[in-house]
Amino acid sequence: MGTNQNTKSAHNESVAPATALAYLDPKYWDERFSKEEHYEWFKDYSHFRHLILPLLKPDSSVAWNVIVLELGSGNSKLSEELYNDGITHITCIDLSAVAVEKMQRRLRLKGMKEIKVLEADMLDMPFGNECFDVVVEKGTMDVLFVDGGDPWNPQPSTRAKVMAMLEGVHRVLKKDGIFVSVTFGQPHFRRPLFSAPEFTWSFECSTFGDGFHYFLYTLRKQW
Repeated sequence: MGTNQNTKSAHNESVAPATALAYLDPKYWDERFSKEEHYEWFKDYSHFRHLILPLLKPDSSVAWNVIVLELGSGNSKLSEELYNDGITHITCIDLSAVAVEKMQRRLRLKGMKEIKVLEADMLDMPFGNECFDVVVEKGTMDVLFVDGGDPWNPQPSTRAKVMAMLEGVHRVLKKDGIFVSVTFGQPHFRRPLFSAPEFTWSFECSTFGDGFHYFLYTLRKQW
């Protein structure tokens, strides 16, 4: 057991950044993903499955062909867990070519050929308007805030990036489509951004986790 713990500790040290600002550097992610096979930010799917699955499959007895986009998939297994729950029309995007190649290979070996994995920037998504039923991000939006300064009043550059992401999400969502954001960003910090006048979505917030709570925001596009 001692050997396993030491190995795990050494692995964590090998991928942990020297400062949080490294999260904004694509080279950091390529290097990390080249060493790391799997990591889940903000708990794995089992902890919030009860919150997200009813949004994707309102009637568990009926097959739903919901089309899902995952932002910043990295080396998470979220898409695989959704696939195992019957959500098979999934597109994952990530800025890291290393992460994309490794996930493509992993999914191919598991026979999950319906899941598409693309190298793309969530601030400039290469998709047409209103083409997804659901967009999911888990911890990806949080990266944009690492140099944001005061969380009550983020720096203009930070706010611009966050708004570019949200505008892209709103654009690719179909009418009545849902944006799901899993984060530790508290409602009083996120609501002003989600509720900007250019967006037509409703806002709901749920929590999960023991001790430290994480937040799952559900934003449904009205038109």
